[in-house]
Amino acid sequence: MEKMKGLELSRKYVEGIYLPFLKEEFPELLERMAIGLVGEGSECFGFDDEISRDHDFGPSCCIWLLPKDFEKYGVQLEQKLRELPKEFMGFPALVVSEYGDDRRGVLNMNDWYYKFLGMEDAPESLYDWRLIPENSLATATNGEVFFDNLGKFTEIRDKLKKYFPEDIRRNKIATRCMKIAQSGQYNFLRCMQREEFVAARLAETEFISEAIHMIYLLNKEYLPFYKWQHRGLKRLKILGFKTHAMLNELVKAPFDNARLKVQIIEKICGDIIEELKNQNLVNPYMQSDFLQDYGPLVQQSIQDEKLRNWPPMLD
Repeated sequence: MEKMKGLELSRKYVEGIYLPFLKEEFPELLERMAIGLVGEGSECFGFDDEISRDHDFGPSCCIWLLPKDFEKYGVQLEQKLRELPKEFMGFPALVVSEYGDDRRGVLNMNDWYYKFLGMEDAPESLYDWRLIPENSLATATNGEVFFDNLGKFTEIRDKLKKYFPEDIRRNKIATRCMKIAQSGQYNFLRCMQREEFVAARLAETEFISEAIHMIYLLNKEYLPFYKWQHRGLKRLKILGFKTHAMLNELVKAPFDNARLKVQIIEKICGDIIEELKNQNLVNPYMQSDFLQDYGPLVQQSIQDEKLRNWPPMLD
């Protein structure tokens, strides 16, 4: 029982406690609400463990209401829900941190999406998509919606889960090509040779961050918050597990063993180049092993003229 994940606990709590109450006390409102566990917190990504249970963990869920219903019923519904049992299946009541008091409970659907997207609906133009932080998109599409009778919350969610427009993805891939090459294939070794060890560490760190981002892009999955990015690689079918392992090797390698680190960096870059070719993002016959040579080619494949002319080094 102690190993039950937060998503499963939330689902059982809704089925056992919330639904019977809502059917009895708010039957008409139930037909217009969505209930699930989505948003901030490791449990929404399925990454929760014993360590993460020290805050924002316990029987809980999100109840999303339309603005007019939230205004009319929000306070009353929240008060009624607080009267229901807080302990469930041996799990203590939700422990809320200082910054976690707006993650669960009765929520205004429009305000919830605005919090993550900066808008109340899915973006429509390329330039609306560019404004949204990628980890916010990951947060808005994680977890699970247990039911949505009206379908409005899920309609927006489904649009987001279709992933970036291809032009946006290609722009992001082009940028990753440039930054991975600059930090890992070029600057890391040069900094080590100059004994600029702090700069070398920064270059290595940027390479790791950009390489992880690239693997998510190649899998058409949104990049989550930094502390879950490496762990999440193991879930990705394209180069995920392999890159996860190689990055572990890179980090564990002695810092002064620049030769070994460069070998690992080049292996990761080689895999990325091969996948760029597999996805027809670049000419499959191109022979260069330097990722920077591929960035402009990916950028030039973008259909939107304005975005295509954006310098690929700029994110």
